[in-house]
Amino acid sequence: MTVQANDPAISVASEPAPLRPLLEWTARKAEPIVLGLAAILIGLGLFSLFILAIGKSPAMLFQLMYTGGFGSWFSVQNSLSRAAPLLLTALCVALPARLGLVIIGGEGAVVLGGVAAAAMAMPLVGTPAVLPSLVLMAIAAMVVGGAWIGLAGFLRHYRGVNETISSLLLSYIAIALMNQFVEGPLRDPASLNKPSTKPLPADYMLGNIPGMDVHWGLVIGILACILSWVLIEVTSYGFAARIAGGNIRAAQIQGLPVGRLIAGFTAIAGSFAGLAGMIEVVAVQGSANASLAAGYGYTGILVAFLARHNPLAIIPVAILLGGIDASGGLIQRRMGLPDATVLVLQGTLFIVILFCETFYGRFKIFNPDLWKRSL
Repeated sequence: MTVQANDPAISVASEPAPLRPLLEWTARKAEPIVLGLAAILIGLGLFSLFILAIGKSPAMLFQLMYTGGFGSWFSVQNSLSRAAPLLLTALCVALPARLGLVIIGGEGAVVLGGVAAAAMAMPLVGTPAVLPSLVLMAIAAMVVGGAWIGLAGFLRHYRGVNETISSLLLSYIAIALMNQFVEGPLRDPASLNKPSTKPLPADYMLGNIPGMDVHWGLVIGILACILSWVLIEVTSYGFAARIAGGNIRAAQIQGLPVGRLIAGFTAIAGSFAGLAGMIEVVAVQGSANASLAAGYGYTGILVAFLARHNPLAIIPVAILLGGIDASGGLIQRRMGLPDATVLVLQGTLFIVILFCETFYGRFKIFNPDLWKRSL
């Protein structure tokens, strides 16, 4: 067999033994980063062709995208505010994915979580205990969101219902329920043009981080990502979930409680999405209304897949997608493009990311298991 002298696998294999574990670890960690960046660049390239086809300048589009998302301190703060709910809705996808489940119905948990928080606030408004009231609102939102997504996990394990389809259908049911509650028993009579629940007093609103025009939901989302990483990577519960995600049959043979793992992880995932709905109510909207269905649950799917379901990687990806979303209005005004242009870009990125998933493990420079085979 002819061996090329410049083969990267040969140079890696010939390194001193003490360096080999470090090189293997670096290679495995670099693969998702390199392929993820490649997917973004390819997606942007394909989207540029679309922009050229409609007679617009891709260079101007990307310049406006940067300016609207990160070009100034105001833009950065706007992007961070939009990233806050994406952190939580992405976890709604990433946590079940460790068990091999594809949950795409986080939007339903968001809207029901917001309605539950607003409903819990009604009897509490006027009491001096503001902080305990906010905690109770958060608990209500997390319980409802967890139960809603946990239902998809329950149907998957105990009835064999595809969780992707069931979670998506449940999201449409949740939006219908939200409209029913907001326009019916929970409606504030003063909300004439836009049916809403009774607005929260100013002291019940979640304030901003000191020195920034960004609400505390960003900090809550980052902490949720860190705790989720600890849950998956450090605890025995997370280890059992990773085993079950690799091979459910083998996990069952080993005696792992697969049913409880599926129900538990989907419930935890849904609780994060429900918390995102509560934050939208107490930090942005001030009440529960149709604006809760803003698409954060669907954008969270893209964030989770681009981050390869790594809770820590979700943080920078959510900020990036938040910046792209924040630039939509500027693109619409300056280039005369519809605001949905950003959604087309997100859809393009998602398709490219799914395509690039097929290349993981195929490049020997990123796969130490293939290094020896190339010798």
